[in-house]
Amino acid sequence: MDRSKVLAALSALANDKRFELVCLLMPLGETGLSAGEIGRHLGMTSSRLSFHLAALEQAGLIRSRRVSRKVFYMADLRGLGQTIGSLLRDCCMDHPEVRACCQPPAPGAIAPKAPARGPER
Repeated sequence: MDRSKVLAALSALANDKRFELVCLLMPLGETGLSAGEIGRHLGMTSSRLSFHLAALEQAGLIRSRRVSRKVFYMADLRGLGQTIGSLLRDCCMDHPEVRACCQPPAPGAIAPKAPARGPER
């Protein structure tokens, strides 16, 4: 994935409503949600929602399909995976410590807490 596409995807995710929207769609798989249902879940007007949906779709993070008069949106797993993979490979150079943070915890394991940090200087 080229750098401009990665930056566009990260920029699209750098908005709380768009991030929330992707998180809403992720567990729904190919079923997705209609634009109206997404608007109700997120408490957004249709014009504002359209703006956010367009930004995410253009960035390759969500996809849409039309069924009769409704448009359904779902997470684009390939686009999300390419974005995250590119970040891990190209930016983080597959650093093992970074990769380890991406692994799900073992069943029954308690995730370690991040070390406390002092104030930035």
